[in-house]
Parts: sequence; structure tokens; C-alpha cells
Amino acid sequence: MITIQRTRVRWSAAARGAPDANSRRGLCRPTTLPLSPDGADVLIHDILVEEAAGYTARDEVTTGGLERARDLDLWLSVETSTVLVDRLPGSAAYPRLSGPARLFKLLPGQTGRYRANFRFTVTTCACNSSWFYEDWLILIANGDVSPDGFTARAPDHSIDHRVHLYGGASRPHRR
Repeated sequence: MITIQRTRVRWSAAARGAPDANSRRGLCRPTTLPLSPDGADVLIHDILVEEAAGYTARDEVTTGGLERARDLDLWLSVETSTVLVDRLPGSAAYPRLSGPARLFKLLPGQTGRYRANFRFTVTTCACNSSWFYEDWLILIANGDVSPDGFTARAPDHSIDHRVHLYGGASRPHRR
């Protein structure tokens, strides 16, 4: 089984200032996993925390085959018992990804963490477009994982692709 948890924190352009940034600080973090149903190849725990809902988390659990990961802009493939995880180009206006990028090779029992942030545009007409922003945390486990599997231990692999979203030069997020 492959388990994926994606946490997205979403906010509007109006909420870019420090008070709103303080409100969402620490919201993009791992949480306890739901119990996994028997027989699923892939379990996805998708969590959305958005400004429009007062930063209250909503979550959804879906299961299926490897193709389910495409809903998260990921491509999964399996070589023997190793899971290959690639990031697909998504619909973000910034940063633009030109093609698939390998994130990790997860051996049995390993986990990976992918951090990224994005700016999206919502266009109601050519004369009026608006922006919204998302901070992502994606955790992936190759094999069975306990409900506290993403909160109790550090991942084996970690990629951080966060950038400055509000203009200026693109640069990796500093830890």
C-alpha cells in the first residue's frame, strides 16, 4: 500500500499581510491518518485549510490505484518494490513547472516529504483576474503506515521547493 497525505493551506491576495500570515503559521503540518481500508493500493488523505473557511481544516479520504495520485499532480510508478514519485506540471501560475520532476525513490517502509507553494489565478474575465496562494505539504509512505506514521517520525527523504510568491526574484525557501 502507498499512503499519501496532502495538506494545503489556501489564502487570498488580500490575506498576504503579517496578521494573516500569523493566523496560518503552523497549519501546514502532518496530522493523524485515518484507518486505511483493506485492499486499497493507494490511500489519499487530502486536507484543505483555507482562509475562506476561517482556516478550519476539511479532509477527504480516497482510495484506488496508482492513477489516483494524478489528482495531486503526482505520478507514481513501481519498480519491483520501490515507489518512484514524480511531480507533474500543475495549473499554478507561479512557479511554472516545465515538465515532470523526480522527487524520490521510496524503498519499502520509507517515507518522503515534499514542500511547495504556489500562486494560482482565478480569471472571471480577461479584464479581471485575481490571485490565491497555497502552501503544500505532501507526505508519502511506501508500505503500511500507522495512524501516527507521519507525525511520529521524520521522513527518510525531504524536498523543499517553496519560493517567494509575492514578486521579486524566485529563490528557494530558507529553513
